[in-house]
Amino acid sequence: MKKEARQLKIEQLINQFKVTTQEELMDKLKEAGISVTQATLSRDIREMQIVKQPDSDGKPRYMIFKSGNQNEAERLSRTINNTVIEVKRVSFLNVVHTQPSYANALAAIIDDLHMSDVAGTLAGYDTLVIFSPDEKAAKDINEFFLNNANPDLLIN
Repeated sequence: MKKEARQLKIEQLINQFKVTTQEELMDKLKEAGISVTQATLSRDIREMQIVKQPDSDGKPRYMIFKSGNQNEAERLSRTINNTVIEVKRVSFLNVVHTQPSYANALAAIIDDLHMSDVAGTLAGYDTLVIFSPDEKAAKDINEFFLNNANPDLLIN
């Protein structure tokens, strides 16, 4: 099966079912007659910008990150304001703690912006590490996050 067709089916399954794990997604694909390796599925998830986000019930599930027509810089500021609870700079990187399940979405927005002060991101469940090319860039990122964070959410 061609990649485009497989990814279309993945999108359909994620939109139709509350898929919470790669294993569950692989099972759904198998039920649909599509055999895929874990490595291929991981690559598809990354390319399709699939992230785990809380659904309407607050339970984490796979969703496809789409920016729609929103200005990405505005989206970044809003997401920081709504989700970031702590920012710490350590040398040339920043460790950002978010509310549960939001680190991946925040990383996806940052990656899409291709910011010059960001060399790369690494995200987990509620922690995001932002790597900068040097300490000055990391300091600028830190200030940006602190200026956009909601003071009521920040942990001191």
